[in-house]
Amino acid sequence: MRNLDFSSWHSLLFTFLGLALFALIGVGIRLLAMFTIQQRRERMNRQINERLRTLIAAYKVLGGSLTGNLTVDPTHLRDLRAAEGKQAADEDEGGGSDRRRRIRDAVEAALSDIILLGTEEHVRLAERAVRDLIAGRSVHTHELVASLRAFIRAALDLDPVPEDVVIPPQGPARPSNSNARGKSDRAGAKGGGGMGGGGMGMGMGAGLGSGGASDDIGDHRG
Repeated sequence: MRNLDFSSWHSLLFTFLGLALFALIGVGIRLLAMFTIQQRRERMNRQINERLRTLIAAYKVLGGSLTGNLTVDPTHLRDLRAAEGKQAADEDEGGGSDRRRRIRDAVEAALSDIILLGTEEHVRLAERAVRDLIAGRSVHTHELVASLRAFIRAALDLDPVPEDVVIPPQGPARPSNSNARGKSDRAGAKGGGGMGGGGMGMGMGAGLGSGGASDDIGDHRG
């Protein structure tokens, strides 16, 4: 304040302009810093949300089943084709080989996502599961599922699972039989087309019949 000059109007005007310019520069720097921090925070939130969304989807794939066979069959399609007798038996039982193949493919994709976006513990468990798949050993996913569940609940600020609650072993989700549904839909469409064709034929026959009848009536009148 000692350097401020109030001796004349000109000096007073320049003093106020200097103070206003200094305040404007300070406000601009503060706004720029706040905007930069907000952008960085939004980018981090998007990354966290995308990471959580991916890990939740992987959790549903790896731990979506609580009953039945809770392991992943590592057999590949080429091995199934080589074992024709076994494949035929599986097909007689309801297409089990195709279902196991789809489960394995979904589990492989989920493990790839976990290796990309998971924590160190998740990556180690996923890497062990991948090595078991490559070696042709059946894979149990319950340990990885439990680790994912604990991480997701902590990230969402949810209470951990109570210690007195014992969750049964979880395994890969069984895919829905979309192929059968698609076949039934196509069959229904074909059936509907046949019915439509029958209706068209009946309509044309009825129209021709009525036309012939009207001609006969005209002849009798003449």
